Amino acid sequence: MSLVLLASGPADLRVFGAREGGETDLAAVFDAAAQADLVFVGERHDDAASHGFELALLDALAERGRPVVLAMEMFERDVQPALDDYLAGRVDEAEMLARTRPWPNYRTDYRPLVELARARGWPVIAGNAPRALAARVAREGLAALETLPPAERAQAAAALECGEGAYREKFMAEMRQMAGHGGTADLDRLFEAQCVKDETMAESAAAGLAPGSTVVHVNGAFHSDEGLGVVERLRRRRPEVRALVVSIGQGAPSPEGAAGDFVVWAP
Repeated sequence: MSLVLLASGPADLRVFGAREGGETDLAAVFDAAAQADLVFVGERHDDAASHGFELALLDALAERGRPVVLAMEMFERDVQPALDDYLAGRVDEAEMLARTRPWPNYRTDYRPLVELARARGWPVIAGNAPRALAARVAREGLAALETLPPAERAQAAAALECGEGAYREKFMAEMRQMAGHGGTADLDRLFEAQCVKDETMAESAAAGLAPGSTVVHVNGAFHSDEGLGVVERLRRRRPEVRALVVSIGQGAPSPEGAAGDFVVWAP
């Protein structure tokens, strides 16, 4: 175990590598990321160590001379113009925030990532489907998308595959552990809404790929753990892409059942 200084302060982190078959260190994660076309970081949204790791990863890629495209679940596709205006200096931060519906923890947890990208001239992709659109799918099903005007429909991925498989089974099991989600039909629509988010993030990340750079995709761990969700949808679109999956865990560290190519355990 090594002591590393992240943006959130000192944190004891333990790193397990699936390829290494055991414990390794952050340098191994950063070196692998610098060789990847796309890195999925599966975070815990309310975990300071998660956000500190993300900032450390961006710094490490910059130090290794690797240009970055930052793609984020936390911004939705329809706010991309406002985000672009801010990155280009056409509007100030207050206006950007007024136009982008930032998450409640934006200032403490995601602002450092965006500001680093802005300082280095890196693009930031608003990758997620608009929440109102996903909520409509959760109520009415995927067919609701086909009733939308073309401009609104374009805010979700063009290709949507929401069939059976390990990810659906995992999602259903998770939902059934939570109260208040209704019957099977309700869960089916909820899964379709989840698919819309994953497919849209995958399509957005794929659009950001460019030779010689690394797309760093920040998302909740459920979306990318075990190479499922957004990861499998990205690989369906771009099977040749070198994708790396990093999962940030909590609790007692264990190499068992690795959720990614690397698992970073925070106390």
